[in-house]
Amino acid sequence: MPGATDSAGAPDPQGPGRLPERVAAVVPAKDEGARLGATLEALSRVESVDLVVVVDDGSTDETLSVARRHGAETVRHETNMGKAQAMTSGAEVVRRLEAAEGQHRTDVPRALLFVDADLEDSAANLGVLCVPVLAGDADMAIATLPPQRTAGGGFGFVVQMARDGIAQLAGRTMVQPLSGMRCITREAFEAVLPLARGWGVEVGLTVDVLRNKGRVVEVPVELHHRVTGRGLRAQLHRMRQYRDVARALKVRERG
Repeated sequence: MPGATDSAGAPDPQGPGRLPERVAAVVPAKDEGARLGATLEALSRVESVDLVVVVDDGSTDETLSVARRHGAETVRHETNMGKAQAMTSGAEVVRRLEAAEGQHRTDVPRALLFVDADLEDSAANLGVLCVPVLAGDADMAIATLPPQRTAGGGFGFVVQMARDGIAQLAGRTMVQPLSGMRCITREAFEAVLPLARGWGVEVGLTVDVLRNKGRVVEVPVELHHRVTGRGLRAQLHRMRQYRDVARALKVRERG
């Protein structure tokens, strides 16, 4: 696929004839009522997505009601449990819904598409991220984003630590190691549970899938989200992110 890089030679864990045909989007959301509606409307235009699950991770705004108004399946955490648990809860809802649909054991589960709640209209571009997984060319596809429309990102310290850590532990240099938009087969996802805690979830997921001989590609996707900025609140967020990424890498060094 143009613009994608992969790890060559890894076996296909699904085997011939076991490719997923559909995609379930899982949207972790914390106080995203102002942006979530536009994101869900855009997701409805992604042809391969036929199921959307919003995980309200302890929101205090109208996130849950917005999700329901847009027809998404929902699950709510009464208190904030973090992105890793939100992703896990969303995947479990997908599994239960598929069981309720009467899926036979020989049926291939939907691929999982993890979507940030603040992508708004740009979420309509996520179809391209699903292509390598649905085609059987990758077990996990990670979106790489263009320069964002709004300035105010970080200084790159966490990104560099994540990139170096993945390279050391799994032998790959990732373009955007912290990207949260990922399409992954159910088999690859369930093989690496439990996920790394907090903001280390993406780094942990990448290392674990690669170590499991999973084929990982990075795919350029025209996505835009709210940037964190550089104020006090943003700096506190980056401190927590640095802590969680370092912890995820340290755990995997010992593993």
